Amino acid sequence: MPFAVLVVAVLAEVAAVALSWGLEPGTDTAIYAVYSVVLAGAGALVASKYGRNPIGWLMLWLGVSNALFTDLAQGYGLRAHREGWGASTAAEWTSSASVVLQMVPLLLLWLLFPKGRLLGRRWLVVVAVGCIAAALTVGGYTFSERADPDFVEGFNPYVVGWLPTTAMWVIGNALLVAALIGGAAALVVRFRRAAGLERQQVKLFAVAAVISVVVLPLGPFLWERYPLARAIVAIALLAQPVALCVAMLRYRLYEIDRVISRTISYSLITAALVGVYVATVIALGALVGRSSTWVTAVATLLVATAFRPIRTGAQSFVDRRFDRARFDALRRTDHFIDDLHAGRAAPEEVEALLRAVTGDPHLTIHYRAHNDVGGLAAGIPVMRGVALIATITGTSVTTERPALVAEIISAAGLAIEVAALRVELRRQLHEVEASRARLVNVADEERRRLERDLHDGAQQRLISIGLTMRHAQHQLCAGDHDEASRTLDGAVVEIAGAVDELRELAHGLRPSSLDAGLSSALRELGRRAPLPVSITTTAERFVPDAETTAYFVAIEALTNAVKHAHATRVVVCADQCDGALVVRVTDDGIGGAAPRGGAGLSGMADRLAAVGGTLTVNSGHTGTTVIASIPCAW
Repeated sequence: MPFAVLVVAVLAEVAAVALSWGLEPGTDTAIYAVYSVVLAGAGALVASKYGRNPIGWLMLWLGVSNALFTDLAQGYGLRAHREGWGASTAAEWTSSASVVLQMVPLLLLWLLFPKGRLLGRRWLVVVAVGCIAAALTVGGYTFSERADPDFVEGFNPYVVGWLPTTAMWVIGNALLVAALIGGAAALVVRFRRAAGLERQQVKLFAVAAVISVVVLPLGPFLWERYPLARAIVAIALLAQPVALCVAMLRYRLYEIDRVISRTISYSLITAALVGVYVATVIALGALVGRSSTWVTAVATLLVATAFRPIRTGAQSFVDRRFDRARFDALRRTDHFIDDLHAGRAAPEEVEALLRAVTGDPHLTIHYRAHNDVGGLAAGIPVMRGVALIATITGTSVTTERPALVAEIISAAGLAIEVAALRVELRRQLHEVEASRARLVNVADEERRRLERDLHDGAQQRLISIGLTMRHAQHQLCAGDHDEASRTLDGAVVEIAGAVDELRELAHGLRPSSLDAGLSSALRELGRRAPLPVSITTTAERFVPDAETTAYFVAIEALTNAVKHAHATRVVVCADQCDGALVVRVTDDGIGGAAPRGGAGLSGMADRLAAVGGTLTVNSGHTGTTVIASIPCAW
């Protein structure tokens, strides 16, 4: 239904433009056509969302009535006189009368906005005053010679001589101004009583209403003398449906404080700079003559020099008066930065500061780790150059005043960056401590294993061998050489067993195969593997620690490929690159390996960290590549 009414308004304006075009100034035709369509369009949007609120329907009525009874009637009257159609003067009279009558629904918009209800019954007085004002003004205008310019023939055929039209005109306009002031007062009262969203709605619409209070009463007096006044009245009227629609639909509503602040501050800046320029020109002109080029040059230089301090002072003054929340928030943020520079505050306190100045207790800073491969939480990004160092999330600030929050975050950017660096430093220190603890635990566990295996295995065999040798000694002393020989043969077997056990205990220490070089050891490792392994290595020799580390990285990666990835083929490459021994192990397994996942990868990373190396694991849905970089300078 609302959009059907909008279609009627659009069609009426299309017809009005077609009838009026070329018979009146094109700007008048275009401006008032746009006004009707915008008014009806805003009303249709509001009525479609808030069907029970009369605000949208009032705007629809204003748009349609202006299109039908003002623009279309005027267009018909102009065209009828030219083409000889009938009822031309009646159409012109209707157009003149409808302009003033539209003040009543406009006044109702002011009184009912935004909830569609009056503040109280006493405000009906303002409605009654507006109706009386409209009736008197219409009678004093359309039944008098004042309406002569609205008719093509130059005179009003509907003049009623016995009516006191002058008194009606004066009293009607006075009452109209009083009604408009009453409507504006209603908005002021609503603003003082409202809070939160409604306060912002009223504030936005009040800006447009104030413009109308200033412009509309002057329109009737300047209408014929100054044609530009018609355009100014249309623009003032056009501001109301736009502001009202934005306020009702709440699109970027909380930016109105910024708009008002910037408008007032730049107006003050302009006035101050003009004052500086004029004062300089007058002062220097009196000394050296106004025709001197130095006067203009010096005045321009002073204006350029004074711009920044005047802008800072004006913005501070306006924010203190009109955008107190922004002023207080930025002032507290600046004080915190000063305390941070002086060492009186810690960077980690920036989150508590942001919560305090934004009024959002749920505001959280999500810092990005240096090697974070995942994404950060969605929110307001904190950038340093092109690098994302953190994001800010909250339950309310990102939807209510995102521009203010972004400005505060920009002011506190240094503190957030320092806090992010300290968080990353603590994380890395924690990882180093955890790595050292794991290395110590592994070393302790390995030592206990060796002690246990030596005690339970090789040590017991050696004790047994010693007892056997002592028994053989007694046998030799007794002259039983054959028995002694058999006892010694048993001891030799025991010694061979002890040697095998010691060899097993040495497993995990530097393997003997590395004596021939890393290339030989890796090829032997590939031959022993239970799946095809392709080996590509350099014949170059490296420091022993680097070769040992590279060998055990290859063993661990190969074990993971067989045991966890269920790979069918592995490729091992080892080469020297930029002063480092780089070992790359790639398999075609199931993937899914994580740098911190599992004891094997964690132990591998710890072993590399102990010699100053790094570990990189690239693993997708299929296949895994483990890259170890080990410093290898002699």
